[in-house]
Amino acid sequence: MRHHDKNKKFGRERGQRRAFMKSLARNLVVRGRIRTTVARAKALRPMAEKLLTKAKSPSLVNRRALIAVLGDAQTAQKLIKTAENYSGRSGGCLRVVKMGPRAGDAAPMAIIEFV
Repeated sequence: MRHHDKNKKFGRERGQRRAFMKSLARNLVVRGRIRTTVARAKALRPMAEKLLTKAKSPSLVNRRALIAVLGDAQTAQKLIKTAENYSGRSGGCLRVVKMGPRAGDAAPMAIIEFV
């Protein structure tokens, strides 16, 4: 029986996985949309949605939490500016669009972007 199998491991240990997801979230905020595998996009979406929710009410505590996850204040500030566009939405600010397979290994690819 596989208990506690909801989060994807991506063949990495916990610290590597956290850094990997942090990097994906940072690139999503900086670029606005990224092209990655479907599994990575599906794992990134809940994390990015929670960050966007924190960015909607930019108190000092939330700013520091965003900086802790995104790595620097400039990226956190950009997310806060982006969150202003989604103040009327209660969720669902990210979209995952599936694409064709990757040429090298036929992995299913997707684009994750802000709506």
